[in-house]
Amino acid sequence: MQRLLGRFAPQCYALLRIVAGLLFACHGAQKLLAMFGGLGGFHPPVLSQLWIAGVIELVGGLLIAIGFFASVAAFVASGEMAVAYFQSHAPKGLWPIQNQGELAVLYCFLFLCIAARGNGKWSAGGGKYA
Repeated sequence: MQRLLGRFAPQCYALLRIVAGLLFACHGAQKLLAMFGGLGGFHPPVLSQLWIAGVIELVGGLLIAIGFFASVAAFVASGEMAVAYFQSHAPKGLWPIQNQGELAVLYCFLFLCIAARGNGKWSAGGGKYA
């Protein structure tokens, strides 16, 4: 597979960054804009923890998707997902499969990799691996 897909690694990374960023932004849109099922019409108070999480998810997700300051946005998003895991999921059980924390863990490590790698190809910010 390396011989076949290896030459497309920059494009595959860009697709991963774009899709992950857009999916993450959808979580923020749910919290802040009551989109995609929202929170039942509830809007979190400004500067509450839920509101801050929504801003990180919506703005950070879009920055990651377009590749503009993606490293910084992904680092912040990774930290948010670590907090979300330990605050909301870990108390429910030891393993992510038991406590429904798989998505938080996956986002955390995916965004940590994006933070380390940078914007990549097809990004508004250019940068490393472009």
